[in-house]
Amino acid sequence: MTVIDSPPPAGARHLDKEALRRKYAEERAKRLRADGNDQYLQIRGRFSHYLDDPYTPMQPRLPKTDHVTFAFIGGGFAGLVTGARLVEAGVKDVRIIEKGGDFGGTWYWNRYPGAQCDTASMVYMPLLEETGHMPTEKYAHAPEILAQCQRIGKQYGLYDNALFHTQVEELRWDEGRRVWVVKTNRGDAFTAQFIGMGTGPLHVPKLPGIPGIESFRGHSFHTSRWDYAYTGGDPLGAPLDKLADKRVAIIGTGATSVQIVPHLAKTCGQLYVVQRTPSSVDVRANAPIDPEWFASIATPGWQLRWLENFTENQAGGIAEVDLVQDGWTDLSRRIRTKILQLPPDQMTPPNMLAAYEDSDFEKMEEIRARVNEIVSETETADKLKAWYRQLCKRPCFHDAYLQAFNNPNVQLLDTDGKGVERITETGIVVAGVEYPVDCIIYASGFEVGTEHQRRAGFDAVGRGGEKLSEHWADGMRTKHGIHVHGFPNAFLVQPTQGANLISNVPHNLTESGRTIAMMVAHALAGGHQEIEVTKAAEDAWVELLLSGPGLLIGSNECTPGYYNNEGQDRGPAARTYVGYPAGPVAYFRYLDKWRNAGTFDGLEFR
Repeated sequence: MTVIDSPPPAGARHLDKEALRRKYAEERAKRLRADGNDQYLQIRGRFSHYLDDPYTPMQPRLPKTDHVTFAFIGGGFAGLVTGARLVEAGVKDVRIIEKGGDFGGTWYWNRYPGAQCDTASMVYMPLLEETGHMPTEKYAHAPEILAQCQRIGKQYGLYDNALFHTQVEELRWDEGRRVWVVKTNRGDAFTAQFIGMGTGPLHVPKLPGIPGIESFRGHSFHTSRWDYAYTGGDPLGAPLDKLADKRVAIIGTGATSVQIVPHLAKTCGQLYVVQRTPSSVDVRANAPIDPEWFASIATPGWQLRWLENFTENQAGGIAEVDLVQDGWTDLSRRIRTKILQLPPDQMTPPNMLAAYEDSDFEKMEEIRARVNEIVSETETADKLKAWYRQLCKRPCFHDAYLQAFNNPNVQLLDTDGKGVERITETGIVVAGVEYPVDCIIYASGFEVGTEHQRRAGFDAVGRGGEKLSEHWADGMRTKHGIHVHGFPNAFLVQPTQGANLISNVPHNLTESGRTIAMMVAHALAGGHQEIEVTKAAEDAWVELLLSGPGLLIGSNECTPGYYNNEGQDRGPAARTYVGYPAGPVAYFRYLDKWRNAGTFDGLEFR
């Protein structure tokens, strides 16, 4: 019997690596689908009710036909941190356009029971120092994160000019007037000197394209539009008391479902957890933050120090201490220790990658052993084990998810990588067996990997009528992931082609927002009407990006998921979805030096 069938106890380090590689490859092969992202349904038409906002009624208003200095599309972290830095820089007429009913972005929509950040609050929640807010726990729950978004909006006056429940439909550069023309679904047709786009990947929900999905006559909803009127309870954690006599199926076992399942398990008459691919679920160890301790560390500049420390620990730097101490930094510490144990004459890239793989194997064996320790029923435990490298999918951390499967009212429906066979009027069919249910909850996530203009809802049109989709036909092209040649006065706020730090996306956003505010202030102070990256600078940046090592874990090694475009080859364009070759720590240092030099090399101010 191999180590795969009977994991060694924690601390054992004798692994059958070839057996593990074979097992990983077998599990990946089970889940590969020719349709890739097309297996999911775009929510529209007969499914459009899944997009209704259950949280805030839409308020009537007159269309806007005015002019603002800066308009930002997206009211999540990207828009809030950029707007805050612009206000600090003296730009008072900032307008944020948001399709939700309030600020928050992902955290406006995600109000499902148990929702919380999976990166530590101290580094995840933006502008804590500026707003004077102390997180209440190491991993803050959704209501607190949403409240922080609202706090930023109020403190910086961003509510005054905001447009909520508003979707941009057209964004076009007017060469004659040297402004951006913004048109929306609310009849707005206003102009802005500068435009920012923070239409990130986690805001457009998707549904699984299961045969018969439209035929179900029971109740159903997507996790990003949680129906508390049906389930009972509230986002603050009250029990879902209306589910006591209900048979509920939750489809999906990613990070969202991992947080929801323990709450459903406490109250449902019968809960079916439908799994195609198990998540890796490590210890979370959440705890309240002690106010006295916080007061001792919250000296000027504390959050930037924590951000830099987390990034240095998690992304290949050499930090003397680990302030955050979580699952993200644990894996990195292991990898670093393993590499540093190599003799100097064996410190070669292949040996370093092998050490990385060894660390990953050891960590994943511990996570699989944890399943055995917690889940009492052996067959269920075996099906809950993740067979892939830890960073192939979003790592999860939770202290109640695995325990939920010991409840008699909870049944895991493992589909062996195939997914739900079909949905009927009264239930779901898995492996030929129909399970009658009263409610289906779709924990199927958000669109990632689809075309940018599909997720944004518009295709920006720059100089000469060129569309952003056309400019990126052969792959993303930017400088710093912020500037695009031919799209003057337009800025992107997102990680790709910058730090590309996926473990803590807000760090990327805060640095981009700070940079944009400095450039806009420089332009306004100098009487410049336009900021644009030169073609030469954009080309040089993309060339620099492509000189890097690429991904440490190849997408063809990983089980399908949104991290690797559902296992499908994106073609040559995919090679540009990378970050700074020297890594996030080096990128943030480079960007800080670049903007503080005051010359903004590679940009033209006209």
